[in-house]
Amino acid sequence: MVSPYDKCPIYESRNYLLRLVEASDAPDLLLVYSDEKAVPYFNSDNCNGDDFHYTTPERMQSAIEFWLRAYGGRGFVRWVVIDRNSRHAIGTIELFNRGGNAREQDHQGGQRDYFQNCGLLRLDLRSDYEREESIGEILDLIVPPTFELFACGMIATKIPSFATARKAAAQQRGFTASEEKMIGGDDHRIYEDYYVLHADDQYT
Repeated sequence: MVSPYDKCPIYESRNYLLRLVEASDAPDLLLVYSDEKAVPYFNSDNCNGDDFHYTTPERMQSAIEFWLRAYGGRGFVRWVVIDRNSRHAIGTIELFNRGGNAREQDHQGGQRDYFQNCGLLRLDLRSDYEREESIGEILDLIVPPTFELFACGMIATKIPSFATARKAAAQQRGFTASEEKMIGGDDHRIYEDYYVLHADDQYT
């Protein structure tokens, strides 16, 4: 399979299209990242204090430029999620193979990072799309190819306890709550609320 960093794949379903984010997506994405109802669902773990709440065109454009630089440096892929009916971007997906903290112990209690060889999936959606059917259709586009695309043994995504629609959509597709904690790569902070799907699990 061609690396997503050499050629970013495009995925389509009846209602949604995923493609590499572009600078021209900024106006639509500003509506996502300025949406105060959506911000609590964004995963900002290990992101150097960025909460992804962007309220100006300049800040949104700067974020997209950073995402594209990271893509060029093979750090992560950021797809834009487009509603095929309205033809507007309504969110993004970030994915990368997270090597994890391979040290046997960290300074906060001797925990080994469980999330090795892990495809970390971040899904940011406008709040009016935070619905089980929408999330499920989007997961069906991106999850099945991820194991091969990023050569990973499992996929992890953060689902806070209040995100009931996400939890239902993910669990229907075989994701289970992990008791393991994620260890930040820079500051070794402990992060919780991750759901995982292993390559040998049945995706439903």
